[in-house]
Amino acid sequence: MFRRAHADFPAASQTASSPSSNLVEVRGLRVVGSRPGEPDTTIVHDIDFEIARGEVLALIGESGSGKTTIALSLMGHARSGCRIAGGSIRVGDTDVLGLSPKQLEGLRGRKVAYIAQSAAAAFNPARSIMDQVIESALIHGTLSKRAAQAKAVELFRALALPDPQKIGQRYPHQVSGGQLQRLMAAMALITDPALVILDEPTTALDVTTQIDVLQAFRGVIRQCGMTAVYVSHDLAVVAQMADRIVVLSNGEVRETGRTEQILHAPAHPYTQSLIAAVTPVAPAAAALDASQRNAAPLLELRGLTAGYGGTDAHGWPHKLILRDVDLAIGRGQTVGVIGESGSGKTTLAKVIAGLVPMARGKLLLDGEPLAANLNRRSREQFRCIQIVFQNADTALNPTHTVERTLARPLKFYHGMKGEAARRRVAELLGLVRLPAELAQRRTGELSGGQKQRVNLARALAAEPKLILCDEVTSALDTVVGAAILELLRDLQKKLGVSYLFITHDIAKVRAISDDIVVLYAGHRVEAGNRDALSAPPYHPYSHLLVSSAPELRAGWLEEAGERCHQTLPPIGESADEPQLCTFLARCPLRIDGVCNRTPPAARTLASGAQVLCHRSEAELEQYQNGPPDGATAAGGLAQSVTLRV
Repeated sequence: MFRRAHADFPAASQTASSPSSNLVEVRGLRVVGSRPGEPDTTIVHDIDFEIARGEVLALIGESGSGKTTIALSLMGHARSGCRIAGGSIRVGDTDVLGLSPKQLEGLRGRKVAYIAQSAAAAFNPARSIMDQVIESALIHGTLSKRAAQAKAVELFRALALPDPQKIGQRYPHQVSGGQLQRLMAAMALITDPALVILDEPTTALDVTTQIDVLQAFRGVIRQCGMTAVYVSHDLAVVAQMADRIVVLSNGEVRETGRTEQILHAPAHPYTQSLIAAVTPVAPAAAALDASQRNAAPLLELRGLTAGYGGTDAHGWPHKLILRDVDLAIGRGQTVGVIGESGSGKTTLAKVIAGLVPMARGKLLLDGEPLAANLNRRSREQFRCIQIVFQNADTALNPTHTVERTLARPLKFYHGMKGEAARRRVAELLGLVRLPAELAQRRTGELSGGQKQRVNLARALAAEPKLILCDEVTSALDTVVGAAILELLRDLQKKLGVSYLFITHDIAKVRAISDDIVVLYAGHRVEAGNRDALSAPPYHPYSHLLVSSAPELRAGWLEEAGERCHQTLPPIGESADEPQLCTFLARCPLRIDGVCNRTPPAARTLASGAQVLCHRSEAELEQYQNGPPDGATAAGGLAQSVTLRV
C-alpha cells in the first residue's frame, strides 16, 4: 500500500473556520485579461475562500464563470492573455504569488498537482504510460526510478485499473478513455501532492465509465487523506465528491456552503437556477394530424450494416461497427440515439451523412434511395441532411468571422451573396438567439455556447430537412446545454426540421426525443417512444444506462456502484456466434444454457418498446423495480425462470 499523502495533516472533520486547519487560503484574488491597446478586463473579482486539510472543495458555475481560472491560480498560473493582478494565495506555508518562476516549477506537480479534463491531450502518444506517470517524481527527485515504478503500480491498483503490473507498459492509445483518465490521476498523485486540482475530469466520459472513474478518484482521495479542488458544472457529480461548494458566476462568488445545503436549500437565485437546469423537462408531445400520422418517414434505415477499414471479398469492412440497424425519422420529429462510447452512435450519423459507406442495408430519403457513397449524392441531398458535430472548437475555423462562416453555405446551396447574404446571416443569428453584431467577431473569440449556436446556424443556412446532432451539448455546462435543447425544440416548431439527436445522457434524450433508439456494440437493443423509455421495464442495458445517470443527492455513487457493477454469476462458454446477445458478458439477467446458446428475438413490450432479450416483460420489470429481499437480483430470477427455446 502506498503511504498516506501528508499523513501529518489533520482529518477532514476539522472545520475550515479554524486557521490552523486550512491548507489553502485565498484572499482578494483578482485576475484580469489584457489585449494590446485596450484596458484590462477583470475576469475574477476579489475572490475569498479557504480549504481545510483533507477537504474536497468544488468550484461550480457556467462556462466563463472563472472556475478553471481560479483553480489554475492556485498553482500561480494564468492562461495566455491573463494575469493575476491582486490578492494572496497560500498553500500550506507557501505564499504562491510570491514565488519566482523557478520556485513555481518546484511547486507545480509537487505540492500542487493538476488533473485536466482531457487525458488524451495530456499524454504523449509516443511514450509508454509508465514513463509519463513517473516523470514528475523523477523531475522533483522525490523517488528513485525503481521506487517510482513500484509506487505507480500501487496507484494503478488503488485506482482499480486492470492488470496494474503491466498496464504501464502500454501506450496511451492502447487503453480506454476512462482508464486514461485514471492514469492521469496516478500521474498527478505520484509525488504525494498537498493539493490536487481536478478540472472537469469526467465531462467527456459516458455515464457508465464515469461511475468507475468517480469511485476510483474518491477512493484514493479518502484513502490518502488528500485535499482537493473539484472543478465542474455537473452538480450531480459534485454531490458525490465535494464536502463544500463555491458557486461562481461572472468571476464572482455567489454562494458558499456545505454540499447538502447548496444542493437542497440554495439561497442565491443563481444557485437555484443551476439546480433547476440539472434535469431538462420534456415538453408535452405534439399532437399529429392525420396527414403526419400516415406520411412516409423522412429518413428510413433498413438493415444498416457498416464499419471501417478495407473490405473483404464479400464487401464486409475489416472493423464492423453497426449490425442490422433499423431506424425511421418522421418529418418534424426527433429520434434520440443513446449508448456508451463505442456503441456506434457517431458511425450511424456518419453513414447517414455519407461520410462512412454502408456495407449492407438500405438508406431512404423521402422514400427515394440515398447513395451510400458521398460522391454519388446530389447537392440537393447534401442540403437536405446537415450535421452538427460535438466539438464546435474543431468544427469552426477560429480565424474566420461568424459572417464568413455562415455565408459559405448560403452561397454554396442558394447562390446567395452580397447584401442578401448579410441580411440572411442576421436572420440566422436571430434564429439561434445571437445578436446581429456578433457577425463581425471571429469564431475563436466566442464562448462555448455561442460557438455551438453558430455551428447550428451554419447547418440551418442550408435549410435542411434533417439535422444530425452528434453530442451537441456534452461539452457544454448544464445551463448552456439546457438552453441549446430549448433552442432546438423552438427551431423545430418554427421550421419543421427533423433531428437525429445523439447523446449518452438519458435525461437529455428524454427531454428532446419523440422516439429513442438504444445502441449497444452496434446493435439496436431497444427502440420505443419517449414515454415507453421513461419507466421500467427496459432492456437490461437500457436499465444500466438509466441507473448510471448521477442523481442530485449524496450516497448515490455507493448505491450505483453496487447496482451497476455487481459480480455476475458464472456462465458456461458461449457458442461464440456473432448473432448472440452482445450484452451477454455484462448482463445480470443472463441465463446459462439460453443466452449463451440462442440469439434473442425482438420482443414487443406492452409499452410498445421493442427489446432484444430472452427475459419476459414481467421478469424485466421485477428486476428493475427491485429484487425481493434476501435475494440477488440476477440470482433470484435465474432460479425461477422457465423459458421455451
